[in-house]
Amino acid sequence: MSSHKEAPAIAKDPAADSTDLYAFVSPDAPDTVTILANYVPLQDPDGGPNFFEFGAKTVVGSAAAVGDDVLYEINIDNTGTGIPSITYQFQFTTTILDANTFLYNTGPITYSSSGGYSSSWNRRQTYTVTRIDTDPTMGASTSTPISPPAGSSGAFACPPCNVGIRSTPNYAGLSAPAIYRMSDGLIVFAGQRADGFFVDLGSIFDLADLRPISSDQLIPGSNAPGINSLAAKNVHCIALQIPISSLTPDGAALTMGANDTNAVIGVFTTARRQTVRMFDPTTGITTPTGPYDQVSRLGSPLVNEVVVPMASKDYFNSQAPVNDSQFAGAVEHPELQGLLPALYPGAFPNLAAYSKARADLVAIFATGIPGSVIGPAFGVGTYQGGKVVAEMLRLNMGIAPTSSDGTQAGTSNLGLLGDDLAGFPNGRRPTDDVVTIALKAVAGATIPLTDPSFTPDAAVALVSQGVTASPRAYQASFPYLADPHGGFSNPPATPSYNPDPEL
Repeated sequence: MSSHKEAPAIAKDPAADSTDLYAFVSPDAPDTVTILANYVPLQDPDGGPNFFEFGAKTVVGSAAAVGDDVLYEINIDNTGTGIPSITYQFQFTTTILDANTFLYNTGPITYSSSGGYSSSWNRRQTYTVTRIDTDPTMGASTSTPISPPAGSSGAFACPPCNVGIRSTPNYAGLSAPAIYRMSDGLIVFAGQRADGFFVDLGSIFDLADLRPISSDQLIPGSNAPGINSLAAKNVHCIALQIPISSLTPDGAALTMGANDTNAVIGVFTTARRQTVRMFDPTTGITTPTGPYDQVSRLGSPLVNEVVVPMASKDYFNSQAPVNDSQFAGAVEHPELQGLLPALYPGAFPNLAAYSKARADLVAIFATGIPGSVIGPAFGVGTYQGGKVVAEMLRLNMGIAPTSSDGTQAGTSNLGLLGDDLAGFPNGRRPTDDVVTIALKAVAGATIPLTDPSFTPDAAVALVSQGVTASPRAYQASFPYLADPHGGFSNPPATPSYNPDPEL
């Protein structure tokens, strides 16, 4: 739900669907920032024989690459202009070793340091990485291809999907070699992971019937804990861990911590496809041509999902953040603000009476949180969160991290609303309960940040999706999302279950 199938067109194109974006100061490497860009949502682990993968051109044997591909981008704005100063581009290639079998793998897939992945893996993906540095004022840019470390093959490699205990035994031994550590401190990974996002899709889209407070709904039900619809789902993740000094405008480390004028960045992901796609019925091949156009984007979670009107969703996905003033009205007067008092009669009288533009939501999603709220950093220096209305996930890199897995004292999965400044909406960690945070914010919890005269309704304290993160989905170090669920065990979508036997 963060951005899963959020617009009609992209719902039909999962390979290009930007599903979740995380950006946080790495808890185990606090001089770096980790960015996780997820695509291809709602993957069932047993999704064979054509297992999930990134959008890519395909190579069969020695033939030329053919087919349709996606240009994936992670964009970073460090000047507050709404224009990325740094972009990491990823393009993938699928290679089929044996064209005469329908099998993803013809035996157990293994890995050795001398030979790489075994030839029994028939359909594999590699990718290239390019960093583009742009002057947002002049528009001039420099492209720098990034190569794998010495001793690696000529391209970055994805690990296989977690097929099952016979096809991908010792999966951890297959995924670990796909983590690439560069000499300049950059770490790169791309491949299948357990989906760390947690949401009760069944209740949210059934007229926001939040299970913990269902008895108060317009069509009342029985109160119950939420159900994590994604507890057994996988996703494809592009992960970067980047030294903070590589993200600041002057290329230097922060010297004033959270107060540093270069501390705040805005992050958003995009996916692009070429303008024209031609299908040849004589070969079954789709050939793209023309320039790459943006078909998907994601900054803060849930914006296009539940704020942008239906008729504008695909258009929103095509637009750059610098153009987002055209969508400001939907943020200032969100539809859900009017629905909550109607769906929960008598629970939100103050919210129902509030008619002012939601300056708090504009700050959270589009300009940056004022320094008076989160501490001085968002309100000092050249970059005060944003000079224009531009929807991005903003992160103050100078705020000390708390744990990404929610275990450290002082960590709250409610982020800022839980007095944990290292969590959403100051960036986003995998365990942040962004659905509950967003529901509480729309219900009025954040209005006093910009309008102290407003008193949130008492019911705001009860607003929750009632879902907690599954520990199985996370790990304590990069890429922080755990190895994917295995197809053979195909664990049920329940809040808790036994770990996969193949891990």
